[in-house]
Amino acid sequence: MTDIFRLDGKTALVTGAGTGLGQHFAQVLARAGARVVIAARRSEKLAETESLITAAGGEAFAVSLDVRSASNISTAFDAAESRFGAVDILVNNAGLGGKTELVDYQEAKWDAIFDTNVKAAWLLSTELIRRSRQGDSSSISIVNIASILAVGAKFGLGPYMASKAAIVQLTRAMALEWGDSGVRANAISPGYFLSEMTEGLFDTPEGRAMQERIPVRRIGDLHELSGPLLLLASDASTYMNGSVVTVDGGHLCRTL
Repeated sequence: MTDIFRLDGKTALVTGAGTGLGQHFAQVLARAGARVVIAARRSEKLAETESLITAAGGEAFAVSLDVRSASNISTAFDAAESRFGAVDILVNNAGLGGKTELVDYQEAKWDAIFDTNVKAAWLLSTELIRRSRQGDSSSISIVNIASILAVGAKFGLGPYMASKAAIVQLTRAMALEWGDSGVRANAISPGYFLSEMTEGLFDTPEGRAMQERIPVRRIGDLHELSGPLLLLASDASTYMNGSVVTVDGGHLCRTL
């Protein structure tokens, strides 16, 4: 049974792979046998991820990528295909946040959040689909990273919440439009995990109080996202399409 979670012979592209969740996702996919294209803007962070993967015996290739640029995305796919062949698995993980009341948000910051969190996933996924139509798209898996804030709410995170809700609906649109060609598009909705975006939060009174509201009374460990990722990336989920897998320790299960 464990063979259905293996990714031998597959090529995966992970955005935002220099730090946090993206770095972890890239390592998990490599350990499962995938050749991993790691993409982000900061080359020094990508080098760190690449070293972690190769030191563990995996295959990785770093590409500089601004996920908000269609031309940059096309160049990154060209480089990935030249090195490892056609991309089979796309993990749209790159994300941007920021805490400010709606009335105080600057338009440029709003646009940056939506361009990074939503537009980028659309650009990357459609680029993959256009290229796959020249070959065999029946084994393609797209995994979008949403958030429990697509459903729940937190003060000061309006644009981020709205962008993650958009990712959930974008995932469903992908599933509807591309499912007949064998493409699967699903999403993971993580709760709170320690990452670059949340660093320092859990040492504050607010962060400690939030953990007390989670049924398991703690934030997540990154390894607890490994199973859901492998499920959606591999042939273990061949009849899952448009699904949103929540990994939050029960955070959304709140009593009145």
